[in-house]
Amino acid sequence: MTTVATAPEAKTRPNARKRSSSGGGLGRYLLVRFLLIVPTIFILVTMVFVLMRTTGDPITASLGGRLGPEQLAERIHEAGYDRPIVVQYLEYLGQILSGDFGMTISTNRPVLEVLTSYGPATFELAFYALIVAFLVGIPLGMVAAYFRDKAPDAFFRVFAILCYATPVFFAGLLLKLVFSVWLGWLPVAGRATTGSELQMQLVPGRSGFYTIDAIQTGDPAVVVDVLSHAVLPGIALGLLTAGVFLRLVRTNVIGTLSTDYVDAARSRGVSEFRLVRKHAYRPALIPIITVIGLQIAVLLGGAVLTETTFEWKGLGFMLSEFLKARDFVAVQGIVALLAVIVAITNFIVDVIAALIDPRVRY
Repeated sequence: MTTVATAPEAKTRPNARKRSSSGGGLGRYLLVRFLLIVPTIFILVTMVFVLMRTTGDPITASLGGRLGPEQLAERIHEAGYDRPIVVQYLEYLGQILSGDFGMTISTNRPVLEVLTSYGPATFELAFYALIVAFLVGIPLGMVAAYFRDKAPDAFFRVFAILCYATPVFFAGLLLKLVFSVWLGWLPVAGRATTGSELQMQLVPGRSGFYTIDAIQTGDPAVVVDVLSHAVLPGIALGLLTAGVFLRLVRTNVIGTLSTDYVDAARSRGVSEFRLVRKHAYRPALIPIITVIGLQIAVLLGGAVLTETTFEWKGLGFMLSEFLKARDFVAVQGIVALLAVIVAITNFIVDVIAALIDPRVRY
């Protein structure tokens, strides 16, 4: 009787330990990924501060050719840039922790105001680019896998290489030349026409996201105008990531099609197209989720060139303007914000990937 009574107990204990370790593994993984956000941001902010100081103090870099020696020394002393570099660094960290990014030297505006004014434009552009990347990269990757080692597959592989190898500013110039200059279908630059911007400024509590503000105006013409201005910048930046998605989906769909459960479905007479669409599609999306965090950094980096090419006045456009003005205080603030966004985005992506695929946790 004793043996019979204890046997079920012995069988259930390993399962209980397995469930406990699985839950603990997820919790431990998420905790580690969350704690890594702080050192990641700290390292990036420190690197930006050090690199900005390699050319001297920001006042001399920005106003050195326009002020006399006495005026320049006075401005440097007022800003505190004549103090030891360690003191400046500690003060800079304290300001960032309190949400104070300083004042721009070239325009004498709070850097935080610049971030809140032009940040929505960059986020909106990145959102459009991700939509293009998903709509282009995932379907074409599935088609390439379906026609493996055939003419369509070779064509789409070359297309993917061109997408992520072509400089984004060059792609933008080609798109403007074809669709704006030759065909006249889409606007050349900007986020909206002057009339639409005036209408959106009347929207109470405007967000800075033109798509949302255009919808709030209730005028379909304003919505169409805003979306038409977003097409070419979104495509130019989105194709950069679409090529990566295409190659990932193709490779993983081909790998999934060689698994046992797909072979079993194939033996039951399931068509190859249905195998790709039903059985191999979802497993192939897991690598896409895991690389989205890295692609966000690529998109934000590419936004600098895209916004400059299309005069899309976001953080990337302002970053190029501040760099030309040698306004390193503003540059520090923008880069610090982008570092925070990339770190948080990577954490969110890690959480989603861990929830979808348990293998990521270990």
